[in-house]
Amino acid sequence: MTTTALMAFWAVAILLILTPGADWAYAIAAGIRGRGIMMSVTGLVLGHLTMMTVVAIGAGAMLTAHPSTMAAITYAGAFYLMVIGVKIARHPPVPAAEDDTSETTAGRWIVGGWGVSALNPKVFLLFLALLPQFVTPGSRLGPGMQMMVLGLLEVATCMVVYIAVGYGAKAILGSRPAAARRIGRVSGVLMVMIGVMLVAHQTGHMG
Repeated sequence: MTTTALMAFWAVAILLILTPGADWAYAIAAGIRGRGIMMSVTGLVLGHLTMMTVVAIGAGAMLTAHPSTMAAITYAGAFYLMVIGVKIARHPPVPAAEDDTSETTAGRWIVGGWGVSALNPKVFLLFLALLPQFVTPGSRLGPGMQMMVLGLLEVATCMVVYIAVGYGAKAILGSRPAAARRIGRVSGVLMVMIGVMLVAHQTGHMG
């Protein structure tokens, strides 16, 4: 793997990571509450790691070879995003008086974050489309290992950006409950819209 390929991949990955989506909405919701930021980011990152591993070990090609399986994953992911989005929109997060670090709450944030990213077909398709493009033929590292290295770089960048998003939301909205509710509702609606668009795209593709 060449340094040029590594840096080129990183540049593309950063641009995509900086585009707001379901992951951003989830990190913002955690930031508004002022609790669970690190746990929510941990869940999001674990979701990315899951999808990266699936693609790197070759399971990604198997899934794309079976459209019905991929369609089922897409619908399940879209439904999950819409459910989470509706919950956030109906009960928008508000700044918490103090940080809640209980094991139950931590587990909930992690599982929720994992679901938002791992069940989002766009994350899977991102890795599937990008990683093979930056594999260097003839490298001492095999294609699978190269994709793992590139994927880990993307995941590390995600972690930095999502932590910044979460704590940025906390700093800006932590003392503004009314604004926090409005942004929370917008985040929830955004997640629902992403879910609807995924369903529409998949339905149109099957048609």
